[in-house]
Amino acid sequence: MSFGDENDGIGGTGQTRTRLPETGGSGDVYGGARRPVRNSRSFITVVGVVVLLIAAIAFANRGDGADTPETDGKAPGGTAPTAATGVRPVTGKNGEIPTGYARDEQGAQSAAANYAVALGSDGMFNEQRRHAIVEAIADSSSLSKLQSGFDADYSQAFLDQIGLNADGSAPDGATFVSRTLPAGTKVKSFANSSADVDVWCVGLFGLTGEQSTKPVTSGWFTVTVKLKWNGSDWKVLETSQKTGPTPVTGDNPVSGSEEIAGAVDEFGGFTYAR
Repeated sequence: MSFGDENDGIGGTGQTRTRLPETGGSGDVYGGARRPVRNSRSFITVVGVVVLLIAAIAFANRGDGADTPETDGKAPGGTAPTAATGVRPVTGKNGEIPTGYARDEQGAQSAAANYAVALGSDGMFNEQRRHAIVEAIADSSSLSKLQSGFDADYSQAFLDQIGLNADGSAPDGATFVSRTLPAGTKVKSFANSSADVDVWCVGLFGLTGEQSTKPVTSGWFTVTVKLKWNGSDWKVLETSQKTGPTPVTGDNPVSGSEEIAGAVDEFGGFTYAR
C-alpha cells in the first residue's frame, strides 16, 4: 500500500498585507472613504474549515473496514489476483500444524498451504517428527501409504547425501535449513468432500557452515495436494510436486553463511490462511 503526497494543497499564498500608519484626521493614507468590509473572505474560510473537517472524518473512517470493503476502482466484489483474501482463519492446532479449516474452497486452500509448509519443513528429516507430521495431516485411509512413502524418501542414504546426522540434525558448526513458503494457491477442482489444490512455493534448502558442501539455495516449485473432508477437517490423500513457475533471479547480493543461519533462528514461520 502506498500513500500519496500528504502535503499537497497545504499552506497559503505567501502574500502579506502591510498596515501603514494613519495620517491626518481621516486616518486613511489613501484618502477618501474606505470600502466596506466584505464577508466573502470570512465565508470562504468557514466553508474551507467545514470541508477539511468532512475530509478528515471520511479519512478516519476508512481504517476500520468493518462495513465498507475497499474496491480500489474495481467492480463491487472484485479482487485483484495478487491480493490476500479470506474471511475465516483456522481455529486450532494439532501439534505445530494448524487445523480446523472451513468446508469451502478457502478452507481447502488454507489447509493445502499449511500442509505444504509442514511437508517442506526440517521436521520431515527426523523419523519421529515426520511420523507426527504425517499423522496430523493425513486422512486415515491414506496414512499408512503416506508414512511408508515418506520413510522411503527420507532414507539414511538421502540424509548422508545431504550431510545430515542419522536423526536428521545438522553436524556441529552447521545449521540445516529446509523451509517452504507459499506464494499463492489455486483450486484445481472442488466438491463437497474433496479438493485438489495447487500451492505455488519458494523453498530454502541446504546447510550453513564453513565446511558445508550443500549451501542454502532457493528454488520455486508447485505442490499439488489432494484433500478429503473427513467430517470435521480437510486431510491429505496424496501429494505431488513439480518445478516452477520460476521468476527471474534478482540482483540482491548473496548473504554469508552466518547471516543465513541467524535469520533461520530469528525469523519464525507463519500460519497461512486465505
